[in-house]
Amino acid sequence: MDRNFVELLQELRVLQTGTQILAGFLMTLPFQARFPDLTGEQRAVFLVAIVLAFLTTVLLVGPVSLHRALFRQHRKDDLVQVSHRMARAGLVTLGLTMTAVLVLIFGVVLGRTAGYAAGVAALLVFGSLWWGLPAWMRRRPARSGTGSPGEPTRA
Repeated sequence: MDRNFVELLQELRVLQTGTQILAGFLMTLPFQARFPDLTGEQRAVFLVAIVLAFLTTVLLVGPVSLHRALFRQHRKDDLVQVSHRMARAGLVTLGLTMTAVLVLIFGVVLGRTAGYAAGVAALLVFGSLWWGLPAWMRRRPARSGTGSPGEPTRA
């Protein structure tokens, strides 16, 4: 469980920085000169994006808070399981956040139709790479000999 938690925390470190930068960027938009020019629909997409960015940040930072709260309580199994679920949910909300941001940006720059087309394309890419590819790989037999000599193969 210690190794599982360390690996999970390393993955979360990769996600947290980008997520926090994205959320920070979104928080500055209402203070930009062109923000009042957004349509009601674009403002709604913006609000969806900012709420999703907030949820993503909460979910991806949550395991750290959980670890602090359960430190030395001998609950590592629970910590790893709940943190894993939070990270998976955080990946979903991250994909949705980035999709909403693309809808907003393409909508402002190229128009409504282009915005929604970008959103559909983003959902297809995220779904294919973050859900479809791992599902496909789980069904395939593991390839042997991919690790270092004497090291067991793991993913």
